[in-house]
Amino acid sequence: MAVLVAGLGLFLYLQLANRLDESIDNGLRSRAGEVSALVRASETGLSGSEEVSLIESEESFAQVLTPGGKVVDSTPQLQGQAVLGAADLRELPPGPAFFERDGLPGVEGQARLLAAPVDAHGRRLIAVVGSSLDDRQEALTGLAALLAIGGPVALLLASLAGYGAATGALRPVEAMRRRAAKISAREPDERLPVPAARDELSRLGKTLNQMLRRLEAAIERERRFVDDASHELRTPLTLHKTELELALRHAADERELRAAIASAIEEIDRLIQLAEDLLVVARSEKGELALILGRLPAAELLSTVGERFRARAGQANRRLRIEVGEGVVVEGDRLRLEQALTSMVDNAFRYGEGEVRLWASRGPERVALHVSDRGPGFPDEFIARAFERFSRADGARTRGGNGLGLAIVETIAEAHGGRAAAKNRREGGADVWIEVPAAQR
Repeated sequence: MAVLVAGLGLFLYLQLANRLDESIDNGLRSRAGEVSALVRASETGLSGSEEVSLIESEESFAQVLTPGGKVVDSTPQLQGQAVLGAADLRELPPGPAFFERDGLPGVEGQARLLAAPVDAHGRRLIAVVGSSLDDRQEALTGLAALLAIGGPVALLLASLAGYGAATGALRPVEAMRRRAAKISAREPDERLPVPAARDELSRLGKTLNQMLRRLEAAIERERRFVDDASHELRTPLTLHKTELELALRHAADERELRAAIASAIEEIDRLIQLAEDLLVVARSEKGELALILGRLPAAELLSTVGERFRARAGQANRRLRIEVGEGVVVEGDRLRLEQALTSMVDNAFRYGEGEVRLWASRGPERVALHVSDRGPGFPDEFIARAFERFSRADGARTRGGNGLGLAIVETIAEAHGGRAAAKNRREGGADVWIEVPAAQR
């Protein structure tokens, strides 16, 4: 702002000086023309003419000189003293020329002169007109004083206005900073104050509040995850402890002891499976779920998973059918996809009824791997949260499981760049599938 004020002041000063110089030069040219005409028309010279009154006696003057510097006629205040010397007159150009002189008699300060050649009465003369620069200097001095006083005042006012505007504009930032300092994990529902103006700060506040909502949702998910995991771990650990205590206190023979140990081993297996499931979920959250991608025929993938459940299907007196067309190939990790399909088939046997069908359908860029059954299907209110962690329908809570099966299915599908979905079939039963990229030829 100081540079701007100084530059503006210098510009105004130079502009005024230029305008005053132009005005003075134009006035001198006009008076030079009048004096030249007077010299040509008059025999008596300047002192005997009434038109000399056109020239102010104090501020302006006129003089007629010979080329050698002799004064032919002059206005009274010059007291007959030549304003230009012989050397100046010898160097005159053919046309008018300007000079500046100090210390002229009857003239205060510096004067500006205009010398113009005049041919009159058969001889060559030099008409010289001049004007004092005292008024010009006073005007420039007054402007300089005004700028010297007004410039700092303007700078001070502009600085105060700028400081006030900046403070007002940044006040919402300070309010957001104070509120942000108070937000903690114990109060994740707090939000930053958003200014009413629709500007960058308002958009920043809205963006940060959206981020806080996402963080709140993430914290809530982690809390539910820890609570549900603690609950799921507590049950098998309690049963495991109970089995061992019963075996220690009440086992009467080897058969009862073996049965207690076998039951304890089942609970340990459940704990191991739960730990592995939690590890898969945790790795997927951190983006560390490693995949070894390859071209996998869908028929081979579904057949491998189906063979694992042949014996279980025979024991349950249920049919297991695999239907996959030729040429359907996916790009994915064999172990992870088999893990997801195994969980889907296990759910079909655990919670469904009737025939379990494994089949695939191909789209333009993805392949959907389906597992269908003919049981009661999902409760309508449960489908929307079927893939959430530790999410189980009320009827399923009495049939085992830890509620992580479908969550892991979705995790594996998303790790492949696909998705998992489920729906109830019109003819009865549930249809669960994952979509994974189709292998390119």
